[in-house]
Amino acid sequence: MPYAYILECADGSFYVGSTIDLGLRLFLHNEGVAAAYTRPARRRPVRVAWSAEFESIGAAFAFEKQVQNWSRAKRLALIEGRYADLPALARGHNRRPLPEESPDDSLSPDSPGLDDAR
Repeated sequence: MPYAYILECADGSFYVGSTIDLGLRLFLHNEGVAAAYTRPARRRPVRVAWSAEFESIGAAFAFEKQVQNWSRAKRLALIEGRYADLPALARGHNRRPLPEESPDDSLSPDSPGLDDAR
């Protein structure tokens, strides 16, 4: 079965990946031969902090790419199962809302249009 997964590295960082064999991939990460990110000895050993099965490797890979763009806080919420917190942790969620647009008076039915400006 295909998986997307998050590893917690020995240095406290996270690595996000996808695979069809999670056990083998974990072994390879811990041997330092899987991904460049987990090769340095300071990042090993690694442990699976979170994983999920997907219907296809394409779906697992797509989710991997999505999670790779998430903040550490959002990844932690996923790992801890705090799914309700995920929308609030989206990047840019705390941006100031756009001001409400006022209706364009030139388009109101009571205002003179171009035809009335003869």
